[in-house]
Amino acid sequence: MEEQLLGTTLPVLSISLNPGESVVAEAGEFSWMTDSIQMSTGMGGGAGGQGLVGALKRAAGGSTLFLSSYTATDSAGTIAFAAKLPGSILGIDLGAAQEYLVHRHGFLAGTAGIEISAGFQQSFSAGIFGGEGFVLQRVGGVGRAWIELAGEVVRYDLAAGQSLRAHPGHVGMFTASVSFQVMRVPGVTNRYFGGDAHHFAVLSGPGAVWLQSMPLPVLAATLAPYLPQAQGDHSATGSGVVGGIVGDLLR
Repeated sequence: MEEQLLGTTLPVLSISLNPGESVVAEAGEFSWMTDSIQMSTGMGGGAGGQGLVGALKRAAGGSTLFLSSYTATDSAGTIAFAAKLPGSILGIDLGAAQEYLVHRHGFLAGTAGIEISAGFQQSFSAGIFGGEGFVLQRVGGVGRAWIELAGEVVRYDLAAGQSLRAHPGHVGMFTASVSFQVMRVPGVTNRYFGGDAHHFAVLSGPGAVWLQSMPLPVLAATLAPYLPQAQGDHSATGSGVVGGIVGDLLR
């Protein structure tokens, strides 16, 4: 198996598979593949366990119930996954002592031995996350996975006892050794604006943290004043804006 990153601002992950090798991804994530690649979709796939139990573990982490497996059959082949936003695609190696927590839409693809489950969940009543809340996926198991982060990516290596505060949406990925919690910004004035804008994530070392400069909820909220508003009370949220755009396209 060989991987190659193509492009710059909107990268493409191209994976060359030898006969018998396979990768898994959420259903519908692939961009293109050669005719020697066979696709199979189901609740298995090796990411988070087999069958319904594994599918429920993935769903709890913000993933999908169904996964697609892409396997090179009689000859070598290539499968490609394109980034959905300008940003970066990072490859991570997983093992018994190496797990990562990743933002809910970060998992792009992986080998069959990886496992995806819920890592962290926090509900927000309003703001850019709307009713979806804030979710982190835990990516573990054995193998290799590829993670998509939006915008520019900044890495911090935290020493033991060292902490970093960030807007929750900018948290792209961090090693499982990092302690994570979401806290409310102190002060009445800071809370005036409501929603999740007055929460921040606290990450404490030891471990590595990757921050993303342009998460999708922040981008949607930034564009909201310039786009037609969706019907209903949720129109001010990022999810409402995106839903309104989809509805306009369908109409």
